Amino acid sequence: MKFNSILGRYLSKQIVVTFLMVLAAIAGVIMMFDAIEALRRISGRDDTGMNYVIKYAITKLPETIDKVLPFVMMVAAMICFWRASKHNEYVIIRASGVSIWGFLYPVLAAVFVLGALNIALINPISSKMYEMHATLKYRFITRDPSAMLFSSKGLWIREALNKDQVLVVKAKSLKQEKDETLSMQDISIIEMDRNSQITQRIEGLVGALKNKTFKLRGVQIFKSGQKTLTLPTYEYKTTITPQRIKENFVDPDAISFWELPDTIKFYESSGFSAARHQMRYLSLWASPFLLVAMVLVSALFSLMPSVRQGGVVVMITTGIVVGFVVYFSSQLIYAFGLNGYIPIWLAVWSPTIIVLLLSVTAMLIKEEG
Repeated sequence: MKFNSILGRYLSKQIVVTFLMVLAAIAGVIMMFDAIEALRRISGRDDTGMNYVIKYAITKLPETIDKVLPFVMMVAAMICFWRASKHNEYVIIRASGVSIWGFLYPVLAAVFVLGALNIALINPISSKMYEMHATLKYRFITRDPSAMLFSSKGLWIREALNKDQVLVVKAKSLKQEKDETLSMQDISIIEMDRNSQITQRIEGLVGALKNKTFKLRGVQIFKSGQKTLTLPTYEYKTTITPQRIKENFVDPDAISFWELPDTIKFYESSGFSAARHQMRYLSLWASPFLLVAMVLVSALFSLMPSVRQGGVVVMITTGIVVGFVVYFSSQLIYAFGLNGYIPIWLAVWSPTIIVLLLSVTAMLIKEEG
């Protein structure tokens, strides 16, 4: 069956509309629970209100949707196929001489296009919201409304010197050396009071962080009401360590599909591990194929005569069980890849490929039967 035929357009429209309806319903439930969680968080806090609850629920939504998207597609496909079986549409289409692959082709094509649109258009928006959510949580924990996190554009890190002073370190680029030294360029060390007023700013052209000491060269020191001091070298004691800086790296989910390649190069050139970012990048490439695999799994349990004879409960239960098995298996394999036990590309692609091959084999056996 051709994708642009009347029947092909009808089937593809059915899966897209059903998917959007299921997605909207699940998104509403997720936002409700996230709002409840946010309300629990702000209980007893006088510095936050409903504004935080709304921002928390909205910015956290893309993160959760990204995790459950394969399940959403699976449920939508099961509903779509169940309707086709219930209204005898599937039987009529098959009786007209269309094979099961001819029936599934428009649906699979539409699902693949949805997956491609998700990583190309939706992912940049959701990653920005994910970054906003991470910053929102960080500011909530630190009680600092202006706190910032590390980004791929450079280094931003905040440290509390004491109850009255806050330290902010900014660097345009950084690189980890073999001796656990962090080399940096265009460094700014800013000391502020609790009212966010700058008390001192130290600028260095280049420098390094080692043994909790910033060793700077080409230094200018600015203090309020004093003349600018220029020094060839300067050492600044701190409690910041390379491990602390690595902990402040933005989560890979907060980086869009289009920015991940540059971010991976940035981390690798800096001497840090980019395994999590590589896995995220490859998983985005694999996501359209995973959605297609979940649709094939749905077809195995939905396009059955038992569904029209009251086997809906069995269909739903079996589909949910298979979905959870696929999800937990993929997470286990991801963990192996992240810890270096298996190659990253194998950890990302093997669950999708296995589900695809098993589904296609089962569909072929079903078609022959």
